[in-house]
Amino acid sequence: MDDTLVFWGLLLLAVALLVPVLLVMALLQVASLKRRVSALEAAVHSPRNEVPAEAAVPPFAEREPAPRVAPVPPRPSFDDQQTPTPAAPSVPVSAPPLPPLPEPSRPLPARVAPDPVQRTAQEWAPPAPAEPNFIERGIEHIKQWFTSGNVPVKVGMLVLLAGVAALLKYASDQGWLSMPIEFRLAAISAAALAGLVFAWRKRESHRTFALALQGGAIGVLLLTVFAAFKNYSLIDAGPAFAISVVLIAGLSVMAVLQESRTLAILGVLAGFMAPIWLSSDSGNHVGLFSYYALLNAGIFAIAWVRPWRILNLLGFAFTWGIGTAWGVMDYSPAKFNSTEPFLVLFFVFYLLLPLLYARKVATPGSARIDGCLLFGTPLIAFSLQAGLLQGERMPLALCALGVAVLYTVLARALINKERLDVLARGYAILAVGFATLAVPLALSARATASVFALEGAGLVWLGLMQERRLARWSGIGLQLAAAVALLIGSSAIWQAEMAVANAAFMGALLIALAGFATAWLYRGVGRLQVATVAYVWGLAWWLGNLTMEIGDFVTPGSRLHALLVMLGVTGWLAAEVQRRAPAFALSLTTLGSLVLAFPLAFVQLSEYGQPFAGHGAWAWPLFAVLGLRSLLCLRAGSGAIAGLAQLAWLLLWPTVLSLLAWHIGDRFKLAEGWVGMLLVLPWLLLAVLSMRRWTLLSQPLGAAFDRYRPALQMAVFGALGLWWLASLASAGSAAPLPWIVLINPLELAEIAVLVLAAMRLWEGRGERIPPMQLVGMAVAALVLVTVMTLRAVHHWGGEPWNDTLLGTQLAQTSLTVVWSLLGVVGWVSGSRRGQWGLWLAGAILMGVVLAKLLLIDRGNLGDLLGIGAFIAYGLLCTLVGWLAPAPPRRVFEAKNNNEEASA
Repeated sequence: MDDTLVFWGLLLLAVALLVPVLLVMALLQVASLKRRVSALEAAVHSPRNEVPAEAAVPPFAEREPAPRVAPVPPRPSFDDQQTPTPAAPSVPVSAPPLPPLPEPSRPLPARVAPDPVQRTAQEWAPPAPAEPNFIERGIEHIKQWFTSGNVPVKVGMLVLLAGVAALLKYASDQGWLSMPIEFRLAAISAAALAGLVFAWRKRESHRTFALALQGGAIGVLLLTVFAAFKNYSLIDAGPAFAISVVLIAGLSVMAVLQESRTLAILGVLAGFMAPIWLSSDSGNHVGLFSYYALLNAGIFAIAWVRPWRILNLLGFAFTWGIGTAWGVMDYSPAKFNSTEPFLVLFFVFYLLLPLLYARKVATPGSARIDGCLLFGTPLIAFSLQAGLLQGERMPLALCALGVAVLYTVLARALINKERLDVLARGYAILAVGFATLAVPLALSARATASVFALEGAGLVWLGLMQERRLARWSGIGLQLAAAVALLIGSSAIWQAEMAVANAAFMGALLIALAGFATAWLYRGVGRLQVATVAYVWGLAWWLGNLTMEIGDFVTPGSRLHALLVMLGVTGWLAAEVQRRAPAFALSLTTLGSLVLAFPLAFVQLSEYGQPFAGHGAWAWPLFAVLGLRSLLCLRAGSGAIAGLAQLAWLLLWPTVLSLLAWHIGDRFKLAEGWVGMLLVLPWLLLAVLSMRRWTLLSQPLGAAFDRYRPALQMAVFGALGLWWLASLASAGSAAPLPWIVLINPLELAEIAVLVLAAMRLWEGRGERIPPMQLVGMAVAALVLVTVMTLRAVHHWGGEPWNDTLLGTQLAQTSLTVVWSLLGVVGWVSGSRRGQWGLWLAGAILMGVVLAKLLLIDRGNLGDLLGIGAFIAYGLLCTLVGWLAPAPPRRVFEAKNNNEEASA
């Protein structure tokens, strides 16, 4: 019952979704047809198809005799315009003129003359469809692939392989079939053999079908053999591998004889997927790798005669991918003896496959190598070898040395052969690499890092001097190797007894200096991209090395101050180099050191209570000196970065001083009003200087920094605005002084912020201030007056400063009175001074107070406060009516003049 309900529910849902879609499609089709009909009618009745009055035939003109033709009523068709109208019966010249015919009751249709310009088929043809975009072209390519060739057999074979594998697995797990497994496997094998024989017989007449069927049949046979051996133990390892050898050999022979890459790919895919599909978690890695060894032998045999790179890549990916996954999940040292031979065997396979590929595709004029197999094979194989040896350094060093000797022999054997010269160079690079790799494995990481770093910088210099790419890249590779060598066993490397004068620090320092030297050398030859990467590499090692040294040898209470000094020194050194040899990366480093000081100051506040605690008392002044010197160095050749650096510098110090003010308030237990004022004082000072003493702030850049003045003021007033909004939530206590409205530290600072903001808006604009900015300032002033009123209720009325304050009767009555006073002042002042906006603001505020009385204060009419609010509002409105009963006269006169002028 539930299934039936679900079925009908899904059916109704499908109908409900399809009906609107079909309706929309139908409406779109109708609209399209209407547009086409309208276009055709417009073409039919266009002016060039009508007979002009001047061209009408005179009533007594001579005409050739024509047979009488009965008039045929016009058909309502678009073809009427192309059918010539029958000529009227001829009239003899001597006949008296006919009396004029009466005017018809309805206009006759105009005669249609033949169009002098014949319309072509292209004019009546629908517009050409738009060119397909790249998505449509991609879909078309995919569709073409799936619709070209013998698609059913392509898809069918792949699905058949997956289905057979799944059927074998599922039938084995569920035990649904009652017949013995031997008969089932035999039936599958017989069907596969029959298909293989049939496909072989049709290889000439139906090549595509036959090739796909052959690959699928061999794949099924491989699956069956593997299942019989591994899952059901019907045959031993020897017979299973013998049959697999025959199948792989047959696959190789058929692929080569028929020159079919597709056949080889299908068979290899089926063979490699068999262990994955039919895995029973038995842990028999010997059988698995033996099976893969046979598959790779087949690939090698095909590569011997056919240069099919895709086949080599498939074998490479499956062999090393599955081998790596097995090593990560299932390897243990006890399996070393049974695993190492397969690793060597696979390495030999994929060592020789690039050689076979290069031998087949290379021509006397060009050489092609398989870079994936050439460089990927030793990298993966050596990584797996390191995993098998569990990090034992000396055996790994011997392995690296042996591989280096092997590649040296290959390079020496191929170096004089023109067609294989590129491959020989690749072998030479690998030989040098593995010989170099043997050094850190046999020696300590500290000595290795120092040697590799210096050698790498020297090779880069030599390669640039002699214009030899191999030397340059070898030098870069040695520097990377030095970094890896230093990071190996880092837990033991970074433990030293003396700061700076230890092998770990000096090794990392040499790596950083080698990176800087490489950047300088590449910059000298104009290769800025490589120079930038090398500089970033060296800078990362420089900062990381110093950070590690600070963490090891500086006490926890001073580490952040040491990091601040490190930033200052780094930025200063970069600026000094920038002054002599300008570079974008150097100036960016100085800018970064100034910007990173912001978060560091907040971390110092969190850890130490203030930025100047402990050694911060001299760290920040030192940072200031280094920063000033850095800005002086950036004046020439730094462009926009110099301006941004000075902008960050000017914003940094108010931030640091505000954090210090926070600490002072907490240290001396100052009231929140005093703390708020101290927090904003540095920003108020910077705002005043930016408006009145700009020449002091523009140094050292001078006039070049003028274009950053708006950005600085925007940042400063943004910070002031955020502080102002946050300060509204404070009660503003002025202890130990009594709290007085307006005359208390917090409200004085809030008023100062509004005054400076108004001055900034009025600066250089006169009376042409945008109305929205005036409205914003008025709203901000009203909000501040409201908060000041609530603070008075809190301090003088004894109401608690919390969420319930606004709902008290005293607060509501006070707001009514204050808002009414403000409304009256605005109303009267605007009317007297002829300022329409001020009058309107006062009137709106009075209206808001009236609504407040009706909606809120009417509930307080039972006490004196509520009554007083109503009375006060009434009196004030009466006063307004007496002093300013109407809007400003000047405004109305101007409006009347405008209306008269428009009339």
